[in-house]
Amino acid sequence: MTESSALEQLTAVVANGLADGKAVEIDGLGVFYPDPETVVRFEPCTLPQVFIAYAKEDADTAAHLCDVLESLGFRPWMDTRKLLPGQNWPRAIEAAIEVSDFFVACLSSTSVRKRGGFQAEIRYAMDCARHAPLDEIFMVPVRLDPCRVPRAIQREIQYVDLFPDWDAGIARLIVTLRNEWARRTAA
Repeated sequence: MTESSALEQLTAVVANGLADGKAVEIDGLGVFYPDPETVVRFEPCTLPQVFIAYAKEDADTAAHLCDVLESLGFRPWMDTRKLLPGQNWPRAIEAAIEVSDFFVACLSSTSVRKRGGFQAEIRYAMDCARHAPLDEIFMVPVRLDPCRVPRAIQREIQYVDLFPDWDAGIARLIVTLRNEWARRTAA
């Protein structure tokens, strides 16, 4: 598919949705709304995107974290909520990590011992973090239980415990994300 035909398809999707009186959201870009005065109104997305990495055994806790982040003004990205049927998920996940403002790695006794996608996501996020300015916070590991933190993370990045007090851990995570977002957007 050429760039021109992809743009034509995207334009058709937006136009059809608006013609049906529906808002059309393009993830990471914003929302197109039908507007009786101007035909269309666009609201760009200004909320920080937070990629949530987790092992499937921790999916319920990750989903709860996703809900909390969304309720507090963030755009969480979780594979089970964002990937579309038929989508090339490894490429989509890498793209989501690249465009995310933050990467939250959910570490647990299960996830740190597992091989596979979760570990690959962490490695890819650490590579992405190496391209960010040195004083910028990108990866924020959170421990879901008293697991060991992998050495590669422990050497470079401070983590947050979401146990034994979930609310205190979440408060610390949110303060970190909000302060870092405010610092970035003030510049």
